[in-house]
Amino acid sequence: MPLLERAPESCGAWIWELEEYAPAGLGNALLVAAEVASVLERRRLHKASALRFDWYAKEGGGTGFASQLSLRTPLSDRRLTQRIRDAQPVGVPEAEVGDITVLGSGEWLDEQGVPHSEVNLISLITSPDPTGLAIELAVCHDVWMQNDFRGRPHPELYQRNAPRLAAALEELDTVLGVTAFPGEPTYFGIAEGHGIAMPDLDKDGFGPDLTDKL
Repeated sequence: MPLLERAPESCGAWIWELEEYAPAGLGNALLVAAEVASVLERRRLHKASALRFDWYAKEGGGTGFASQLSLRTPLSDRRLTQRIRDAQPVGVPEAEVGDITVLGSGEWLDEQGVPHSEVNLISLITSPDPTGLAIELAVCHDVWMQNDFRGRPHPELYQRNAPRLAAALEELDTVLGVTAFPGEPTYFGIAEGHGIAMPDLDKDGFGPDLTDKL
């Protein structure tokens, strides 16, 4: 089975700020994550299996504690909110839930169109921050890019995968009622529209070799 190289930072990220979609809070953060995960699962890009989240103290910042919960019920199950709260660290009664990463796996297609499962093909983070509801989707593999991490063009792989991601992002803009904006650029790329920006290419169509930081 082919192995995908994964960058330590995102190649592209998209953020939806959802103050007008729903009030901030843990319950709504999970409901938004459920909406997004439903779109991604239907397109076989991400099937949620667990949640990972940090705890922070309102007065002191991070607590150093983190929790992970396997998903035995759908993300939309309102009982999940209480399961998360029940995971609060003992001895830190004021701890609040920070950003929640929705762990899972998805399918990418090789040059022949054969699907392969990959853990955390999509990174999905929902934020219950009281300042405003938000959700972020990020990718860390080069199948979404026109050139691989070594700078080599791989048009067949790109055409098999990038349009699937673009279609999902476009649908999410519609479902959430707001257009995503790109996350911060990294060494490995930046989002542009519903895809990843083309790097500077040489006369032979090769991009930069990024493997020194893989």
